[in-house]
Amino acid sequence: MTKALDLSRIDELKENAYNNIESYNDPDTPDALAKFTSQIKAVLLADPKLLESVPEYLPIALYDQVKFPAEAKNKWAHWVKEGIQPEWDEFKTTVAFNKADLPLVLAVKNYSETLLIESCIVLFLLANDNKSAATNTDQDDDDYIEDQEEEEAYYDPFDDEEEEER
Repeated sequence: MTKALDLSRIDELKENAYNNIESYNDPDTPDALAKFTSQIKAVLLADPKLLESVPEYLPIALYDQVKFPAEAKNKWAHWVKEGIQPEWDEFKTTVAFNKADLPLVLAVKNYSETLLIESCIVLFLLANDNKSAATNTDQDDDDYIEDQEEEEAYYDPFDDEEEEER
């Protein structure tokens, strides 16, 4: 039996996590995000129940630490598109956690399997949105280059008349 994802909750978790991540992604203090996530991991490992009031801290703590194998990405995309929360047995075979994060992952799983799954969905969305944005930027750059080439190839007979008058 499939369980529906609470997509509004996922969107809220994603937005809150992204805002926090971006606030610590400061070029002037490149270690800020790593230090923050390290502190969050320690606090959440000691008391996963804190996630009740700040659920966005789990995706922040695991940001850039969870991998989605290439062969599983289609499943993830399907689950998100269809609003399906994966069953635990299927979920655990489509995600890879860092060995150092396993104690936290297990503590959170024991506290709330659903929150762990939702947090990984948030991480999947963040990872894919970033890739999509990069792809779009590359496309925009290509369009700009094509526009420049068209401008350089542009010929206006009026320009010739101005040249002759000089």
